[in-house]
Amino acid sequence: MKRTLLVLLLTVAWATSSSGPVMAATMVPEGNRNVVQPKIPGASVRRTRAGRTTFDDKYEKIRDLLASDKALIGKIKSASAAYGIDPIHMIGAIVGEHTYNVDAYDRLQTYYVKAAAYAGNAFRFAYEGESIKDFLERSQFSVCATRSDSYSLWTCRENVWEDSFRGRKVDGKAYPDNRFSAVFFQPFYAGQTFGLGQLNPLTALMFSDAVARNSSYPKLDENKAAEVYDAIMDPDKSLAYMAANIRRSIDDYKSIAGVDISRNPGITATLYNTGGSAQRAAALKARGGLPEENYYGWLVNDKIDELKSLL
Repeated sequence: MKRTLLVLLLTVAWATSSSGPVMAATMVPEGNRNVVQPKIPGASVRRTRAGRTTFDDKYEKIRDLLASDKALIGKIKSASAAYGIDPIHMIGAIVGEHTYNVDAYDRLQTYYVKAAAYAGNAFRFAYEGESIKDFLERSQFSVCATRSDSYSLWTCRENVWEDSFRGRKVDGKAYPDNRFSAVFFQPFYAGQTFGLGQLNPLTALMFSDAVARNSSYPKLDENKAAEVYDAIMDPDKSLAYMAANIRRSIDDYKSIAGVDISRNPGITATLYNTGGSAQRAAALKARGGLPEENYYGWLVNDKIDELKSLL
């Protein structure tokens, strides 16, 4: 019952944000709500230790790489303008990802090389021999047939996974108690996010329509995995998907929770890190108040003057 109500709320909010202006929202002020940084997850701490580095070192490395790459900064500004967001939101997401989730490469253009390597491999999205194409033809997904927009379509499919397949045995086949993106969109080796913006394939598929509409890149097809990986590994393309993701978070919080987070990069960075902006906006609406940053967003707000100087 709770999930049904949530889906209804999100459907109405999506229709509202897609059809025209939304009601006036409460502006979330700049800065952190937490005086000290929230606890950093153990997985991030272990990855950083394994790399024989520190969070401070990783932050300084990505900051310096951005400062030295004026062409990339120009592309970030251009992508931000196409989606109507302040480029500081994209800077915050990139810095957060490369501080806590991965380490920056010596040259950000190395991602081009990785993209080419992926495009040359024949692979598909599947789980234990069942392709994503065959999986989505199961009757449980018929409820998503009327969804025409890629965001609502893949959100619906993700909800079906959670309700009907995750951790269950269906037609004699057991499915893991794990996220949809981790089970059917797992890449060659450990880790599920790649590229400048550390996107996963499912996120790219969700924002395929928005990117096609605003950046004129071809729509993605889940049956053409190499093209999906090219989209998230190629810096130019991945910037568009990053911007679309951030734009969606801002719109979700305004249309669902009635708050405007467009002036707080720490909050948008938090949502970029956690995902699920619509569900989180619905939860915020239910409890009231203003959103708070997590450890990732806290760093962005704490370093905001330094990050703004990159622009």
